[in-house]
Amino acid sequence: MRQLTIAIDGYSSCGKSTLAKEIAQKLNYIYADSGAMYRAVTLHMLNKGILKDGAFITAQAVQELKDINIRFEFDSKVNRSETYLNGINVEKDIRNSRITKHVSVISAVKEVREKLVEIQQEMGVEGGVVMDGRDIGTVVFPNAEIKLFMTASNQIRAERRYKELKEKGENISLEQVATDLQKRDHYDMNREISPLRKAEDAIEIDNSELDRTHQLELALSIIDKKKVQLEEKV
Repeated sequence: MRQLTIAIDGYSSCGKSTLAKEIAQKLNYIYADSGAMYRAVTLHMLNKGILKDGAFITAQAVQELKDINIRFEFDSKVNRSETYLNGINVEKDIRNSRITKHVSVISAVKEVREKLVEIQQEMGVEGGVVMDGRDIGTVVFPNAEIKLFMTASNQIRAERRYKELKEKGENISLEQVATDLQKRDHYDMNREISPLRKAEDAIEIDNSELDRTHQLELALSIIDKKKVQLEEKV
């Protein structure tokens, strides 16, 4: 049987990436972090001085796309896939509030999304891939066999994100984190290009009260049931 394509969408700080990575590891699938790809583009634009204080010239940003190469490589030392931008490991550079603050405006650029969707779809041609983001089940992999939509309460999400940032040494308040998440949600759900929404055939997982172990168990049970259904159709 062909390996499955698994699409995971949802709000910020809902554990999409964590779940996607764990599923990929369990199934021996490829994990492709779409959010990291947009973060890498954002980093490139900031480094080039094209994006500054949330403003940029779209024509210049689009021109830069031809010089951007993004790939994922598995690092056995840390047991995870890491993001490479033009041959350089930028995994740590893209996981801070500076990138988070600007990534939504870059991800809303039509040409950026088209470029990255093209790369993402190439990754999923043969199946055996898990990808998380905000438009994976609706735009990137509309025919994915498994579609999950992650959600959690606003308070839980803010607390999770705050903890992550504090562990990284960032000086930020819980209130600011909650405000930033609220703004991010509004932007993602109302942007003109590929807004965040739940695919009609996606299964929702609210992990407000779930730890990582139970979340993974639930997701794997959903995948196993789908596999049985698909095998019965063969």
